[in-house]
Amino acid sequence: MPTCARGHQSQSVDYCDECGTPIGGAPVVSGSVPVASGSIPAASGAVAAAPSHAAGSGPSTGTSAGTPDSGSGPTPCPDWDVRRLVAHLVAAPARFVEMGSGGKPDWSTDPPVGLGEAASSFRANADELLATWTSKGEDADTSMADWQTAEVAVHTWDLVRATGQNRDLDPEVAERGMAFMSTGLTDENRGPAFGPEVQVPGDAPVYVRLAAVAGRAP
Repeated sequence: MPTCARGHQSQSVDYCDECGTPIGGAPVVSGSVPVASGSIPAASGAVAAAPSHAAGSGPSTGTSAGTPDSGSGPTPCPDWDVRRLVAHLVAAPARFVEMGSGGKPDWSTDPPVGLGEAASSFRANADELLATWTSKGEDADTSMADWQTAEVAVHTWDLVRATGQNRDLDPEVAERGMAFMSTGLTDENRGPAFGPEVQVPGDAPVYVRLAAVAGRAP
């Protein structure tokens, strides 16, 4: 039975049934500054722009990304099309909030969402997440913030890449996400959620290095 980075055993092979951490993800890192809020604007913009970009060519594959309405084009996430990736991004903040209150969200599936409604839905969920973090003050679990930052940062890059968007992403978010993932993500504990790390130059842009650590081919 798979075990997540927090030590929980899980029936699910991609996200932990107990805490939602990606199976094979990096272990908890403590003492870091939470920058989860920085990941929200870029993700919100990418989700909002996805419908108008979905008809373009997916640069990660060179194949058609489908139509704006279908969201059927491929993404860097194995077995996920654009619609599923958007649905996952939209649902993530609400699941983080549920976890923060002691709940156990179901990470095995994502509620369907229309691409035209995705941006407003994401923003509403994200606002609730940011309010939750603000309310915690000094009691915040910064390691959880770093995991959430890494999760949103990687999938924002996935969406931008899949839909061919030309978007500047916050480098601080990528640095924090990469620090979290690179601490303990190894060939032995990656699980099915992450491919083998891709080798890129050390001076490559930070989002390229983050994607490479997560097993994406930049």
